[in-house]
Amino acid sequence: MSIAIMCSGGDSCGMNPAIKSFVDYSYEKGLQPYFIYEGFEGLIDNKIKKAKHKDVAGILHLGGTIIKTSRSKRFYEKEFRQRAYDNLKKYGITKLIVLGGNGSFNALKIFSQEFDISVVGIPATIDNDIYESSYTLGVDTALNVIKNALDDIRNTSSSSKRAFVVETMGRDFGYLAAVSAITSGAEICLIPEIKIDYESLEKKLKKEIKNGRDYILALVSEGTKQTEELALWIQTNLKMQTRKIVLGHLQRGGNPSVFERRMANEFVVYSIDKLRKEKMKSAIVYKNCKFKFIDLETISNKKQVLNKKIIKQLEHMVK
Repeated sequence: MSIAIMCSGGDSCGMNPAIKSFVDYSYEKGLQPYFIYEGFEGLIDNKIKKAKHKDVAGILHLGGTIIKTSRSKRFYEKEFRQRAYDNLKKYGITKLIVLGGNGSFNALKIFSQEFDISVVGIPATIDNDIYESSYTLGVDTALNVIKNALDDIRNTSSSSKRAFVVETMGRDFGYLAAVSAITSGAEICLIPEIKIDYESLEKKLKKEIKNGRDYILALVSEGTKQTEELALWIQTNLKMQTRKIVLGHLQRGGNPSVFERRMANEFVVYSIDKLRKEKMKSAIVYKNCKFKFIDLETISNKKQVLNKKIIKQLEHMVK
């Protein structure tokens, strides 16, 4: 029995530990593992190769993905999906694991509906925005990368009496900015899920400045598109020198945390065991300390919602 793994969309820490677990566990269970390089693009172009133990030796601590990843516009067209399936058939691959996010799962849903292929999607995205999953591979490491950056920024912010507006990734889901704001002790946090009350916030911060506050740390989720606006507001209304920092792709870097490495193994082992026993068109998610499988149709049609407890903890940063 042959089984393949690929990465799709943005890279995230935890992909390499998952790839290593995939190869090791596949051989342990008598399966022939294959790598598909460069995501759906590589699947279309037949960049498929047998995976060996030596391919994954020494990769557990590496960020990114050794089998590369991509975003594929061609995969939206039926002729290229047909070509992708034909490539799998050449190698006798009937089971496929995809590490990716919402866009990848939607593509996987369409692919599995059209062709006789058993699939499992493993949530691997720093955005942590997969429906019904409280954790996705890469988010823990990303939060630690942001934490380290914010600690350094606060040092210079307090030394120079300045405000720093820091933009995080997350698309239209505010998890990264929200959790980072809470754990860094930020004064302001802007995320798509909460409307900021500038008038109330101005009164509160002016009072704090009068009582001795001489620096501000503000977090902004990229999905708000308000980084420039907030920086200008602080400089104009609070009369404080302001600097903007976009963390960008730094958040995808670093080496996978201990938690990331353990979870990568769990995701893969559960997925392979399920694929060995039955035909799947699902994604595996993690919630309330348990793993479960949800059909790709449901995952694709539902949106993740930010935890109410997190929103509650942000109230003093938005008004």
